[in-house]
Amino acid sequence: MTVTSAGHEGDEHLLARLTGIVMQAARAVLAGDPHTVARRNKADGSLVTAADCAAEAIILEGLAAVAASIPVISEERAMPADARAATRVFFVDPLDGTREYVNGSAEYTVNVALIADGRPVLGVVAAPAQGVLWRGRVGHGAERIPCDRAFAATGQPSPVAVRKCDPTNLTALVSRSHLDARTTDFLTRFPDVRTLPCGSALKFCRLAEGAADLYPRLAPTHLWDVAAGHAVLAAAGGDVTQPDGRPLAYDAASGTLIPAFIAWGDRTLMGAWAT
Repeated sequence: MTVTSAGHEGDEHLLARLTGIVMQAARAVLAGDPHTVARRNKADGSLVTAADCAAEAIILEGLAAVAASIPVISEERAMPADARAATRVFFVDPLDGTREYVNGSAEYTVNVALIADGRPVLGVVAAPAQGVLWRGRVGHGAERIPCDRAFAATGQPSPVAVRKCDPTNLTALVSRSHLDARTTDFLTRFPDVRTLPCGSALKFCRLAEGAADLYPRLAPTHLWDVAAGHAVLAAAGGDVTQPDGRPLAYDAASGTLIPAFIAWGDRTLMGAWAT
């Protein structure tokens, strides 16, 4: 990726370092057996496995080595006190789509993003079982990197970008595990929309590479579920907003829960269809 410095020195180098960290975490996930991996339900009923914890440990150690001054908000640990007032924060989901993972599906990801002043700066999303990694730096483009079964890069990065939509022939990505009635109702606004179920942050990456047009999620989720995919999508020319069209802000001081969002490929859809 050809990137010039803008806004903060070193972000190009940081993206390269984050790529290596995420690839290492992806290898740790692949090293385990999803059918026999140790698992438990958290207090909120969500599932966590030894693979989540192994990937998180690698990512946290890597981030401490490359950017120790930037606090980290990660799904599997308590929010550090300094994250609430920080202007630059990492958001980490070490294994997004844990239920897909334990069910033997390939639709899970490893996600790391840098947020600055409430907006995504850069992000990395790896799909270990699919042998691909997406990364992007907002304002400077996004790209896809093919990987082998050991999750080592097998070729050069190739640029990705959102596609121009045809409002009469839209494809919407929907959650495979968390599709809700409000999201289904929202999609009735679009004539003849085709829906494709998909797990984890892969939906953002599919939008980023032009395979679909929008991804509505009108049920609660968390900032770490969205941040890396948002960064990749924004770098590819798309965006993620609140349902009323306002920007999706990453304000750790207000907590990590997101009531709802809509991810858009072609931005021309946004104004006409915000709820």
